[in-house]
Amino acid sequence: MTQNTNRHRHAFDWSGKTVLVTGGASFIGSHIVDRLIERGARRVRVVDDLSSGTVANIQGHLDSGAVELLEANLLEPGVTDDACRGVDHVFHLAAIHGGRGYVEMHDAECGRNLVIDGLMIKSAIDAGVEKFIFASSGCVYPNYIQQDISKELYLTEDMVGPPYDSDHLYGWAKLMGELSLQAFHRDRGFKSVSCRLFTVYGERGVENHAVIAMIARAFIGQDPFEVWGDGTQIRNWTYVGDIADGMLAAAESDVVDGTPINLGTMERTRVIDAVHEVLRYTGKQAEIKFLRDMPTGPLNRVAGNKLAKDLLDWSPKMKFIDGLHRTIDWYFATKDPDVVRGYFGRMLTERGETKEPAGTAKRS
Repeated sequence: MTQNTNRHRHAFDWSGKTVLVTGGASFIGSHIVDRLIERGARRVRVVDDLSSGTVANIQGHLDSGAVELLEANLLEPGVTDDACRGVDHVFHLAAIHGGRGYVEMHDAECGRNLVIDGLMIKSAIDAGVEKFIFASSGCVYPNYIQQDISKELYLTEDMVGPPYDSDHLYGWAKLMGELSLQAFHRDRGFKSVSCRLFTVYGERGVENHAVIAMIARAFIGQDPFEVWGDGTQIRNWTYVGDIADGMLAAAESDVVDGTPINLGTMERTRVIDAVHEVLRYTGKQAEIKFLRDMPTGPLNRVAGNKLAKDLLDWSPKMKFIDGLHRTIDWYFATKDPDVVRGYFGRMLTERGETKEPAGTAKRS
């Protein structure tokens, strides 16, 4: 792991770069695409099977010709090679994933990320990619240290084992991705950085994640208003714009040895407090019903972000209360309550609004 904590970003010119964003039509990936276009990337290629992303998230860039879309499943033969060909930088966000319900109820599907990540890393090495930016997760952290809500706990990068105890197969796959990238740097000099993302929310988010699910419950007038667990779980919901800036900072930094870096706010927010604010801000009144038998994940998950400040000169700018209000405003302005009611229940444990199974998109 990188030891020098006095290194910051240097001036970086994207204008000559061809950049691949896997999962670039998805929630977080599309914000990465926005940043790359803003910073003048010469060419941006998105590969996405649209199992959770939507073309609408990048439509403006497609119309302008700034972005090309390869609609394909990374598990299909040859797709990762095609995607990486001629590329300078790779932002690898594509994964089989979902919210807490999906991660806990679809272990086998999430385990397929081991294959996706392995194929992507091999293809990137074979294509001579300059740097690989990996979207890892707070799910790599050991479950056993995240269960006491009475502690003011901040997870630091060195807390990831041994002993290892990652969060379901989704977390184990992310951990294996990190360790593989570090090994390929040691063995072959392959340059990479891993960004551990913590509970991201914001515009373009989907209802299988907690904050958007809360907003959706208020939007459709759910009463009683359902909360998974007892509401005392502690999270550090991080605004998607800050996450996108952090991943760009990681790409622009001189961290190249696969070092994992937390991207998360250090604001500690209880689930029930977020629920109360959603109801207050939206002017809704509802009885709150706690579903204590539903998946909750670790009870106390909050990132320490000192390493990101030291290595990337990055820290989050958006306060949760402000980002929450911004996200509510976006959701209420862009969604139809009847449509949301039609898919909301399924989204809590599945991946996308459509009923297509994951990975069915065609190559085009």
